[in-house]
Amino acid sequence: MRRLTTLFPSEFLEEHAEELGVVERDRKLQIPAFVWAFVFGFAAGESRTLAGFRRSYNSTADETISPGGFYHRLTPSLAEYFRDLVEYGLDEVAVPDTVDADIDRFRDVMIADGTVLRLHEFLADEYEARKEEQAGA
Repeated sequence: MRRLTTLFPSEFLEEHAEELGVVERDRKLQIPAFVWAFVFGFAAGESRTLAGFRRSYNSTADETISPGGFYHRLTPSLAEYFRDLVEYGLDEVAVPDTVDADIDRFRDVMIADGTVLRLHEFLADEYEARKEEQAGA
């Protein structure tokens, strides 16, 4: 928790939300509380419903948001905002600054896996494997 809050300070969260147009007016929605409610209360919790997400936010924020106001804020720009935060976090944590420049060119590497999965024998006619009377994909 401390690592995440250090990586994503409140000022950064608010400024990036403004850049993407997530917040139209600075009124009730508190972006840092919204992000942390999503990360710690919704994504990591047992009840993963939008109503649970709203309850988690309302329990941590200074001002509560009505269901209609909350759902109105679930927009494509909010999805882009969360995607940016994940990418930024992965860049900072998974690829530290100490990585040599020669290694950095392998940032986006795809690996092919030739594993054959064994399927039920009833699928042997459709999905032939290396052995007879066996199906594989």
